[in-house]
Amino acid sequence: MYIALSCRILLFGVFLTALAGKVHRKAAFDEFTTSIRDMRLFSPKVAGIVAVAVAVGELAALVLLALPATASIGLALAALLLLGFTAGMGAALRRGRRTPCRCFGASVTPLGPVHLVRNLVLAAVGATGAAAVAIGGGAGWPPHPGGAAIAATAALVAVILVVRLDDLVALFSLAPAPATRATPLSQARSVPPASAKGQSRTRR
Repeated sequence: MYIALSCRILLFGVFLTALAGKVHRKAAFDEFTTSIRDMRLFSPKVAGIVAVAVAVGELAALVLLALPATASIGLALAALLLLGFTAGMGAALRRGRRTPCRCFGASVTPLGPVHLVRNLVLAAVGATGAAAVAIGGGAGWPPHPGGAAIAATAALVAVILVVRLDDLVALFSLAPAPATRATPLSQARSVPPASAKGQSRTRR
């Protein structure tokens, strides 16, 4: 039950943030549609339909995840959506298209392998949660409040890490520039120019 609860909260938080980032204003959804169009996987008209389908799919997953009776279906749907997102991103990368991923709204980070890994991990979370619900016999609230609180807290921390993944990657990829050793002024004056060396040799 605790595993199923963690998986549900994690995916619910991720999909809620993703959907809110896309539809909280019209400009945000237009930017998401443009990012799909820039992947060059669909025609411009079809890209708009795909953007709407993604938002509807995320909304459906949220509703199913929120209800214990349909949690297993929601986990499975979330896993399928994430695998579909991964396939689309992989196809775009193979074509050399690295348009910024607008999965959570505004982002300037180019599409890369880290986004594929993120989605595959989340898809595995969905599959694990669905299996845990099937094995545990349900997706109700665990009997021990302390264990449920720990599972929920861990899931919420994971949500933050997933949502801020681009920022974390950018932070840890920043390498300090190598320091350049300046030539002292006294040494620069003591070294004669090449032309001066040539003239002294000619006089000799």
